[in-house]
Amino acid sequence: MSAVLPSYAAGRWFAPDDGAPLLDASTGEEIVRVSSSGLDFAAMVDYARQTGGPAIRALTFHERAARLKALAKTLSERAVKDAFYDLSFRTGATQRDSMVDIDGGIGTLFAYASKGTRELPDGKVVLDGPAEPLGKGGTFVGQHVFVSRPGVAVQINAFNFPVWGMLEKLAPAFLAGLPSIVKPASQTAYLTEAVVRQIVDSGLLPAGSLQLVSGSAGNLLDHLGAQDSVAFTGSAHTADILRQHPSVLHGGVQFGVEADSLNCSVLGTDVTVDDPEFELFVKGVVTEMTVKAGQKCTAIRRVIVPAGIADDVVAAISDRLAKVTVGKADAEGVRMGALASLGQRDEVRKAVEALRTSSEIVFGNPDDVTVVGADAESGAFISPILLRAQDGAREVHDVEPFGPVSTVISYETLDEAIELAARGKGSLAGSVVTHDPEVARTIVLGLAPWHGRILVLDRDDAGESTGHGSPLPMLVHGGPGRAGGGEELGGIRGVLHHMQRTAIQGSPDMVTAIGGRWTAGAQRREGAIHPFRKSLAELQIGDTISSAQREVTLEDINTFAEFTGDTFYAHTDPAAAAANPLFGGIVAHGYLVVSLAAGLFVEPNPGPVLANFGVDNLRFLTPVKAGDTIAVTLTVKQVTPRLNADYGEVRWDAVVANAEGDPVATYDVLTLVAKTWPQEADDQG
Repeated sequence: MSAVLPSYAAGRWFAPDDGAPLLDASTGEEIVRVSSSGLDFAAMVDYARQTGGPAIRALTFHERAARLKALAKTLSERAVKDAFYDLSFRTGATQRDSMVDIDGGIGTLFAYASKGTRELPDGKVVLDGPAEPLGKGGTFVGQHVFVSRPGVAVQINAFNFPVWGMLEKLAPAFLAGLPSIVKPASQTAYLTEAVVRQIVDSGLLPAGSLQLVSGSAGNLLDHLGAQDSVAFTGSAHTADILRQHPSVLHGGVQFGVEADSLNCSVLGTDVTVDDPEFELFVKGVVTEMTVKAGQKCTAIRRVIVPAGIADDVVAAISDRLAKVTVGKADAEGVRMGALASLGQRDEVRKAVEALRTSSEIVFGNPDDVTVVGADAESGAFISPILLRAQDGAREVHDVEPFGPVSTVISYETLDEAIELAARGKGSLAGSVVTHDPEVARTIVLGLAPWHGRILVLDRDDAGESTGHGSPLPMLVHGGPGRAGGGEELGGIRGVLHHMQRTAIQGSPDMVTAIGGRWTAGAQRREGAIHPFRKSLAELQIGDTISSAQREVTLEDINTFAEFTGDTFYAHTDPAAAAANPLFGGIVAHGYLVVSLAAGLFVEPNPGPVLANFGVDNLRFLTPVKAGDTIAVTLTVKQVTPRLNADYGEVRWDAVVANAEGDPVATYDVLTLVAKTWPQEADDQG
C-alpha cells in the first residue's frame, strides 16, 4: 500500500493510517493515498488566528512583500522546480502545461512582491483616497482606511492548477495580513503538498502563515466566523452547497467563488480567411482546447463566428487539431496529456453526449484516441472534440465539458453574437478577434456585463498577447453570474479584498496619527533646521518650511516663454489674454509658478535629499499675474523607507499661495532621502 499524503496542521505534519488512492493520470498507477481523517480542524483555525495572523500582521506591507519575493526565488531554484515538474507530469500536464501552473504561480508571487513594495505603504494601514472635509472650519475630516482582519483565509482549490491555484490566493492574502489554510482538490494534491513542504522548509513565512488540508475539508467551515473568508474554485454545484453552510449564511464568513464558465471567443464580421486575424483566432481556439487538456476555467467552450465563414473556421480548427499528438505528458512530441483522472474523463464524455443533443461532432471521437507512450484506457486520455451547434441549440450554453471540447456557433449580426455570448449567464473570460475598432467597441461593450475579462486580439497586439485563457496578477480574475460572482487578483485590489474598509472621522491631527499620512489642517512643525537637512530617520510627518515671498514679474513670464518656447497667447499676447474670461490679462505659466516655488523651498547644499523623482496631483487654482507675489508651504506628508536600500521616499505637501493667501497651485513633491546622513558630510558641504 502507498504512503498517505500528509496534511500540515498547527505546525506539524500529520498523516492518517490509510486513505483513498490517487492515480497517475497517464498510467493509472497508484501514487499515494489521501485522507484528512483525524485532523483537528478547530485547532488549525485557532493556530492560524492565534499564531499565524499576529506574526504576519507584525510585519509591514513591505516586509511581507520581501518575504514573498524571497519565497518566489526559493521556489524558482532549478532543483526545486524540476522536482515539481516531475510530479506535475503525473497529473497529466505536459511541459507547457506545467509551466503555466508552476512558473505561472511563482510569477504571481514575484508580481505581488513587486506591487506590495511599489504600491503599498511601508506600514500596516492603507489609505483609500484623500481625506474628506466634514466641516467648514477644517477641524473635522473623514478618511477611508483599509485594515487587516484578525481572521483566516480558507482556500479551496480545483484540481487543474495545483500550484498556481494555491499561490495566486496565498500571495494577496499574506500581503493583507491573513494566514491561509489551503485545501487542494485531492486528484492532484500531491503536487500542492510538495510545494507547501518546500515553503515550510524554507522558513520564510512566519509560523502559522500556511497550513494544508490533504483530503476532505471535513468540518473546517464549522469553525469559521465573521472575520474569516473562504475562496472557492470549482464547480457551481459544489459552490451552491457551500453557500448554504451556516457559517456563510448566518456566521458572516466572506465567501468568494470562481465556478463553471462557458467562455466564448467571438470572430468579428470584418475578418476574412486571408486576414491575419483568422489565423490568430483559429490558433487561439486550438490552444485553449489543448493546454491542460482543456481543463481550464478560462478555456474557450463556445466559438462564435459569422455564418458566412463558419465552414472555413471548422475546417481550419480541425486541420490544426489533427496535428495535436496526445499521450503521456513527458513523452517526446506530445502536445496534449491526459485528463486529471478516469472519473474526469467520464464526466467529459457525459458532457459531450449532452451537447450532441443539438450539436454535431465535426472532429474527434470521445471514445477513441491514439496515444503515445501510454495505454489509452488505463490513462485518462481523450481526443480533442470539436462540435458544431445547430441553429437554436441550447445545451451549448448550459453544459460545460471540462476538457478539450469546444463548439462552433454561427451568427448573422453583431447583436446576435452578443446575445449568444450572454446565454452563457456569465463567464470568466471572453475574447474578440477583429481589426475593426467599431466592431471591437460594439462587441466588447455588449460582452462586458457578462465577463470578468475580455481580450481584444488583432495583428497589432498578437506579438505580446498572453492569450485568451491566461489570468494575470495585475488584472481581475473572476466573473459574474454562472462564473460565481467572485473576484481575485487584480493587483492590489486582490489585497484590499481581504481587508476591512472603514471610514474614520476625527480631527486632522487624529486622522494623521491613525493613517500615517499628513492631513490638511493637521499640525505643522517649523524648526531652525530646514527639512531638507534631515535624514529619513530624523524627518517626522508634519515637518514644514514656509518660504519667503517672491514677486512674479513680466520679465519672468517673457523669459520663461522665450526659453521654453511656450508662447501660448495667455502669456504673450496682452489683447488676447485680456479677452480670455478666465484670465483678463497676461498670466504666468503654471510651470513657471512651480519652478519658482522650487527655488523658494529648496535647500541647495549637498545633504540627505538625493533626488526629486516626481510630482503628483498638480493643480493650478488661481491665475498669477505680473506683479503678484507667491510663497510656498512645504510639509512632510508621508515617509516610506525602502527595504534593502540606504534611502527612502518622502512625499511633501506643497501649497503655493499668493499675497492674499489664496492657493495658486497645490501638489505633492516626491523625493528620495538618505536614511542617515553623517555630520561630516554636512561639514564638507
